[in-house]
This record gives sequence, C-alpha cells and structure tokens, in this order.
Amino acid sequence: MTRGFKLLLSIVLPLIVAGAGQAVATPVKILALGTSITQGYGLPPGTDFTVQLQAALKREGIDAVVTNAGVSGDTSAGGLARLDWSLADHPGAVIVELGGNDMLRGIPPAETEKNLRALLARLKRAHVPVLLTGMHAQRNLGADYVKQFDGIYPRLARETGVLFYPFILDGVALNPKLNQADGMHPNPAGVKIVVARILPLVKKLAKESEKIR
Repeated sequence: MTRGFKLLLSIVLPLIVAGAGQAVATPVKILALGTSITQGYGLPPGTDFTVQLQAALKREGIDAVVTNAGVSGDTSAGGLARLDWSLADHPGAVIVELGGNDMLRGIPPAETEKNLRALLARLKRAHVPVLLTGMHAQRNLGADYVKQFDGIYPRLARETGVLFYPFILDGVALNPKLNQADGMHPNPAGVKIVVARILPLVKKLAKESEKIR
C-alpha cells in the first residue's frame, strides 16, 4: 500500500463511517386528495393548489413534495374508492378536500359523512396524519340541508382528532376578483389566498408526519 493511498484512506474512511450512522433526509410527502379545487380546474400550469402550497412550504424551510390527487367532479365516494391506490406511494400525510361535489349533486349529507368517516378511519389505521378541509353548502339548498351538510366536517374533526380547516375557500368564495368566470373555482390569486390561510395547519401536518417517520 503506497503512502499516498494510505493518506487518502485516512481521510475518506472516517467520513464514510460517520455518514453510515446518519439517516439521509428525505422530503415530507403530502398527498392532496380532493376535487377540482385541488386538481386546479381551469388554472394555468404551475398555479394550482399543490404547486403553490409546495412552494410556500419551501419558503418556510420545509422540504415537502405535495402530490396532486385531485379529480374534477369527484365525490366522497369516489375519493374513498381510490384511496388505497392513492396511498400506493406511501405519503407521510394527507390533505382531504372532498364533499363539495356531493353537495352540488344533492347527495344526502349522511351518505357523505359515512364516506368521509370511512376514509378517515382507513388513514388512521395506516398511521397517516390528516388535515381535513371543510366545505359549506350553498344556501339555496334549504335550511335543513345546509345545517346537515355544514355539520359534517366539524363533527368528524372533533370525533377523529384530525387537524381541521373549516372552509377550504375561506376568504375567496363569492369574490369575483378571486374566482374564475364560473364563480366557483379560484383563479391563481384566489389559490394564493387559500394557500396562505391554510399554510399554518399544513406546517403542523408536516411536523406530525416527521414525528412518525
């Protein structure tokens, strides 16, 4: 063994040994399971909820990959049906944004709640932290329907203990400047507000994920 090789080995070997005991840092994988609001219906590329949220987390010093599992028109039943497939990539946390299309279709609130409860139970069994986002029923559906639907989300959050954001479109709904022409889907500026308001809870979600990694 030459003197030069011995010198190189004396430098490199300690670094290898030191690194062997250290875990390689990996990004927190957050799955956003939702509807067209998550999917980014009508938005230019790179301006949807998941892209803006991932960028916001990085600005906060949180290394995260936010996966877009939004499907336009999807219901709570559809979200439940594709949950196992969505979990195939083993996300560290999940944001659940479902139920709005159930309301628009007039699906009985009890059915929506049953589906969401089953979905949250599945995620709990998988030990995946959850952030549940709520939706408000349109007021023209009648007082009884509104009361039943609006009660779904706070009740599930209270009973399951998941993180809870009461209204995904808080600060954006009914504002023409923040919505697309249909009056229902946020434009890029609207998405920016959604992200800014939900960000503190997503940061908590990322921390919960890191605790169980």
